[in-house]
Amino acid sequence: MPQRRAVTSRSQEPRQRFAEEVRRLRERSGASLRQLAEQLGWDCSTLGKLERGQSLGSPEIARALDDYYGTPGLLLALWELAVADPTQFKERYRRYMVLEAEAVSLWHYAVSNLPGVLQTPEYASELLAAGGLTGDELEAQVEARMGRRGLLLGENAPQFRSIISEAVLGTPLSDSEEWHAQLRHLLDTARRANITIQVLQLSAGLHGLSNTNTMFLRSAAGQTVAWIETGYSGELVQDAADVEQLQLRYDLMRDLALSPSASRTFIERMLKEAS
Repeated sequence: MPQRRAVTSRSQEPRQRFAEEVRRLRERSGASLRQLAEQLGWDCSTLGKLERGQSLGSPEIARALDDYYGTPGLLLALWELAVADPTQFKERYRRYMVLEAEAVSLWHYAVSNLPGVLQTPEYASELLAAGGLTGDELEAQVEARMGRRGLLLGENAPQFRSIISEAVLGTPLSDSEEWHAQLRHLLDTARRANITIQVLQLSAGLHGLSNTNTMFLRSAAGQTVAWIETGYSGELVQDAADVEQLQLRYDLMRDLALSPSASRTFIERMLKEAS
């Protein structure tokens, strides 16, 4: 059988093809990167990294670009192909990212560190650096994590609840000003109608998720899956019986947490004490 030839001169590598299309559409529109950033409300450097293939960004960026260029679903489809590229992410995490982008509600428990969607760039950078990332790889991962924050900020953003262990809030950043900024960011984020933040005090005692960072994602069809992780690995849980057991543990733990109002007061007190 003769070898297939590429129909176009564009890259057949998913990540590079996504970058090429993002750049081609902008150049065809006649907009500069700065003009595009101002129109969309995204950081100019983020859009530049997409075009250079240094970052995949998030599904929210892909959707925003599709809306801007009038190419419904094109860039989002290319983004999904790039994410699905086996050289980019492990299979289970690729599936999780797609489910996260489609979720209508998410609820989370943070046992060791803040969830990525609530982190400031400085928090993300110090956390990822502690895990061994450096240089361009560290910068790209921080950029990607900041892109995922857009998941909670759009007009049709999903409902999100995060229960945060007191131990997380008791582990500050090395720079006190950056830590203050992170705590203020939590308070600001908690004021959004679609976001609920609760604190689980250490005095609440043991519970069924004591050592497991957990995220539940519910789709528009009503299906719920869970993502559980440690500092070394993550696992997507899709079996209905297993998810139900995790949900039961989560519900019992939520009963032990402070109310959203009391949680804001708790974080405000920590901010004052840290100042």
